[in-house]
Amino acid sequence: MILINPPIVKPSEPPAGIGKLSGALRAANIRHHIIDANIEGICYLLNNAPEPADTWTRRAFRHLSHNLDALKGRDIYRNIDRYKRAAMDVNRILEYASAGSGTRLSLADYYHPNLSPLKSSNLMYAAEHPEENPFFPYFSTRLPELVKSERIGTAGFSINYLSQALTAFAMIGFLKREFPHVKLIGGGGLITSWMRNPGWKNPFGGILDHCISGPGEIPLLEIFGKKALKKGDYRPSYDLLPVKDYLSPGFILPFSTSTGCYWSQCSFCPEKAEGNIYAQIRPDSVIDDLSYLVRQFSPVLIHLTDNAISPVMMRKIVERPPGAPWYGFARVVDCFTDTDFCRALKDSGCVMLKLGLESGDQRVLDYMNKGCDVKTASKALKAIKEAGISTYIYLLFGTPSETIEEARNTLSFVAAHSDYIDFLNLAVFNLPVNSPEVREVDTVAFYEGDLSLYTDFRHPEGWGRRQVREFLDREFKRDPAVQSIMRRQPQFFTSNHAPFFMMEQGNQYTAGSVLSQ
Repeated sequence: MILINPPIVKPSEPPAGIGKLSGALRAANIRHHIIDANIEGICYLLNNAPEPADTWTRRAFRHLSHNLDALKGRDIYRNIDRYKRAAMDVNRILEYASAGSGTRLSLADYYHPNLSPLKSSNLMYAAEHPEENPFFPYFSTRLPELVKSERIGTAGFSINYLSQALTAFAMIGFLKREFPHVKLIGGGGLITSWMRNPGWKNPFGGILDHCISGPGEIPLLEIFGKKALKKGDYRPSYDLLPVKDYLSPGFILPFSTSTGCYWSQCSFCPEKAEGNIYAQIRPDSVIDDLSYLVRQFSPVLIHLTDNAISPVMMRKIVERPPGAPWYGFARVVDCFTDTDFCRALKDSGCVMLKLGLESGDQRVLDYMNKGCDVKTASKALKAIKEAGISTYIYLLFGTPSETIEEARNTLSFVAAHSDYIDFLNLAVFNLPVNSPEVREVDTVAFYEGDLSLYTDFRHPEGWGRRQVREFLDREFKRDPAVQSIMRRQPQFFTSNHAPFFMMEQGNQYTAGSVLSQ
């Protein structure tokens, strides 16, 4: 079979889910291939762009090879302005190369003015008209070559983001038309979210032979008539992926130590709404697998892709460091107020923590049942920074309990702690359609489509999406302390490249680090 990662997602590292699937298939002795159509398709469009007409695009075209090499090197991560120019120029060519198809591509997104990935009818249209997709010249050659040469009988698509959906279905439709004998399987985070919706009625039965919800290893083996494997019977495998092609200064190793979220109590949490059960891989097994993969691939960085790395797992990493720098998402918890613990994390290789603070107002945090308080967050930020670990803080505006006064409290918190915050992610609240809290507010559809994951609502205090965006643009982002943080934001790649700036600018892990060798 072939496992396919469709465009577009950030082309900085291989897909974690396909690595897990490949490991399970290998352990079950199922011959398979992997196509990372994301990095392959992006490179195809970049290298086959038409002759540009305007000055900016001509310059970007001339410097393409240099800019790609720069994003794969170290030096550019010492200068954010040079980095942004390189990323913008590469993106300009990608945008230009896709303009003729009516789509607007970027290094992180896919936009079509008339087709929505939230409408099953639009996805079916994409499947029925694959030649209209900007990646058609790439996949109409790549897929037949592999299917014919390797006698492929099954193709599995890992669809995790809305930005992948239209191209994924264009590829599915192409295979269905050209190779009707090939069994087609859809899985991944986006498919899971659709299938976990209580109102789910499969609209893809005529084109997909199977839709898989949740982790795909066991269902995939069952399709092949194989016995289910225990978690310890296999580890992720990345050697069928183009590990040297990604736009990063070395191989980033994605790895999840758990599924679901160990807290799983936040209001409006998609994980809770979808019924995703938390399961932690045995910490010693995690370290065994990570150590093996580090020896095999010498990664420049480990990306722990958990919804939140548990304190138990972090303590095991401190006890048994994996041997390479690492970063990941964590909750704001008491252990981060302990400077000694934070220093031990730093010594284990931690270069950055992504922290879902959400708000700097205690009443909002309590309403969201975040399980943390503002005082703890303040102490944690200071201890983490003192230990030499950078922070990427996630904030959420427009929740039902928030008003502009609470949003301004968040601004005050950020301004007061700007010396301890390296990067910011600002988001406007979306209410999951299957969240229990939907019953508490007056909902209004704003994402048209039968596959919508979120719904709008009438804010009880009139603090709607438009007002929130105006506040962010006119007040929050104009604060000098916030502007200083936002200027550091890596263009397009955001948190995927953020650790490299800290590693290259003196805040780096040195013991065994590939970057320091």
